[in-house]
Amino acid sequence: MHKTVAKTVLPAKCLRGDFTVPGDKSISHRAIMFASLAQGESRIRGLLRGEDCLSTLHAFQCLGIAVAEKGEDDIIIQGRGLDGLREPDNVIDCGNSGTTMRLMSGILAAQPFFSILTGDQYLRKRPMGRVIGPLTAMGAGILGRDKNSKAPLAIDGGGLTATEYHSPIASAQVKSAVILAGMQIDGTTTVYEPHLSRDHSERMLRYFGADLESFSGGTRVNGRVQLHGKDVDVPGDISSAAFFLVAGLIVPDSELLLKNVGVNPTRSGVIDILQQMGGSIELTNLRELSGEPVADLLVKSSNLQGIDIGGDLIPRAIDEFPVISVAAAFAEGVTTIRDARELRVKETDRIAAMCECLGALGVAIEPLEDGMRVVGGKVINGGEVNSFGDHRIAMSMAIAALGAAADIKIVDTTCTQTSFPGFWELLDQVAEV
Repeated sequence: MHKTVAKTVLPAKCLRGDFTVPGDKSISHRAIMFASLAQGESRIRGLLRGEDCLSTLHAFQCLGIAVAEKGEDDIIIQGRGLDGLREPDNVIDCGNSGTTMRLMSGILAAQPFFSILTGDQYLRKRPMGRVIGPLTAMGAGILGRDKNSKAPLAIDGGGLTATEYHSPIASAQVKSAVILAGMQIDGTTTVYEPHLSRDHSERMLRYFGADLESFSGGTRVNGRVQLHGKDVDVPGDISSAAFFLVAGLIVPDSELLLKNVGVNPTRSGVIDILQQMGGSIELTNLRELSGEPVADLLVKSSNLQGIDIGGDLIPRAIDEFPVISVAAAFAEGVTTIRDARELRVKETDRIAAMCECLGALGVAIEPLEDGMRVVGGKVINGGEVNSFGDHRIAMSMAIAALGAAADIKIVDTTCTQTSFPGFWELLDQVAEV
């Protein structure tokens, strides 16, 4: 259990600096997983050392995978192939990481042994039925708490058959879990989804040699095709960059250059949204790393305007909505966010949490069943808010404090270690108070 640490953030006069943000969390998770399932050695550079990704790394060590450290963010994994994992001799702890638990469920469902996945108090509250359902339909034996909907999950793996699954939601985690199960068994497995969710799994699986095809409306994978070890360069995480994009826009006289940021089009919705609000964000030095598009992002102070956000933009920016709501609070006029019901089942109910936090600072903000309505352009007061143990809430409120009229105290900030180690130090480095 983490010790609860509070931090007080002061308003900033301006923000200046060139820097990189930590490695992409989604890509780091997948690099560890796919390298472990590949045959031979893989080197991963730029790995995010956040607690979530370390949970994934530890999970595969429990399954018999050898890992060698080659520097602060550089590791070598000795992959054992699709059939090389071994039964763990203890429960696997996924910490706070929903990605670890959901994707590991897909991998372990196809393995011919018994395993148990658990997590911290927050992860054990999150819905797991969305992956248990399709995996059970493939023949997996999975039992969970609360009528098979929550962790801990007991998985009696093996004996799966290929399937066609029509997902009711656009979720990269659900899609990836089914694809990862299908990849290990005979036949062709297809996942259909209502909107395109992030495609890191598909890009990286192809990079490792999987026989996988993406098409309009879904993804299919042909099973039992061996993956081979690869070198992977992990770009900076756009979800981490988003905090500094918003900070650079809302604090007057600011200019920031964020280098080597992943700009995968299934993840770059936050850039599109902030640009639609009038934000000055320029993409330069566009290139590709290990199958992923990367760019440097130049952001300058801007006068933001409220807009309506919904539809296909939502899954492309789902993790960034806490800090997008902060941008909305500083924008002139009304911003309405719709079609984002998924925010209710993240590390916390992010709709309720951001409405409570920003409301406590005097922002006119109204929760909607599937989003929120923010009336921006007023002075943001100082005060005290709680992160609810959610890393993105904590960091979003730190960004709000930079443009506020007075100091903001944020209770429970240790959670930022799950995705952005070094966040507070970087904030101090670029903010002139």
